[in-house]
Amino acid sequence: MRRVLGIETSCDDTSVAVLEDGVHLRSHLIAAQDLHELYGGVVPELAARAHVELLPRMVARALEAAGLTGRDLTGIAVTRAPGLVGSLVVGVAFAKAYGFALDLPVAGVNHIEAHLHSATLEHGESPWPALCLVVSGGHTELVLVHGFGRYRWLGSTRDDAAGEAFDKVAKRLGLGFPGGPAIDRLAREGDPRAFDFPRPMLDQPGFDFSFSGLKTAVSLAIDRQGTSPSATFERDIAASFQAAMVETLATRTLAALDMTSAGALSLGGGVACNRGLREALAAGCEARGIPLRVPSPRFCADNAAMIALVGDWMLRNRASSDEELEVVASLEESGLAGAALPA
Repeated sequence: MRRVLGIETSCDDTSVAVLEDGVHLRSHLIAAQDLHELYGGVVPELAARAHVELLPRMVARALEAAGLTGRDLTGIAVTRAPGLVGSLVVGVAFAKAYGFALDLPVAGVNHIEAHLHSATLEHGESPWPALCLVVSGGHTELVLVHGFGRYRWLGSTRDDAAGEAFDKVAKRLGLGFPGGPAIDRLAREGDPRAFDFPRPMLDQPGFDFSFSGLKTAVSLAIDRQGTSPSATFERDIAASFQAAMVETLATRTLAALDMTSAGALSLGGGVACNRGLREALAAGCEARGIPLRVPSPRFCADNAAMIALVGDWMLRNRASSDEELEVVASLEESGLAGAALPA
């Protein structure tokens, strides 16, 4: 019986999980660091300090909730890349020390790879190949997945990630941080046709994304309105921005579905919780007779369950990292995208 302790500290959420035999989630905890709302974004040093304080207690709680002790574990999976360096270092240092004390193998997991497989936690193993759209605060990635460890990168954002654009527009509207859920709620009350915002790169070949121009267009519209925008204006801005974002993401993703032999579409990342995006992709998948695999919100956001899932696969394939494990801040330097299958 395999019991893997998963640890996720790539950004500002501390998460711990215990996964049994790759399918049974014995426990799963996520602690959000609300202190960053005061600053309108994540403060790296504060995030790392919070992980130091939270992680030991959360591991103890997760084991207690699972009815286990550290001696019952067979391995540890921890996020090693990409993310905030300080936050990653806290998680990896803890995992290495805990693994050394209990003589357990440690697998360093790529956070984006875990998002590619997060739907498996609830929907079971996907038919391969499957297309996956990962949309979060730091990443927008479109990947054809042929199985664990076998990926073909189709597209990425060339500038801002989708979640980053949501956060910056929300900040301009005074909606707080994180901005995605607030924009999604406000958009339901507005007119998505009130502002004709650009749909970036839809007239260009390929599957890359760009959201800096869309973000700038929204910012200029807010500037033109002046210092006292009406509630109607804010609702219409939110609805029009979200409509442009959703159309851009959905059009690119569905075009990739049509080009590939994918047997399913999966979503991952915090923006996968967005109601408009889910509805657009659900309609597109239904028209094509392809299943849409969307994780529950707790598995869309940063979470240790998906880290444990990929770590379990790595450990079964003797891919432990142990004392050589080092953290990597960027996806490009992590080697995951560079190891993609040839076109």
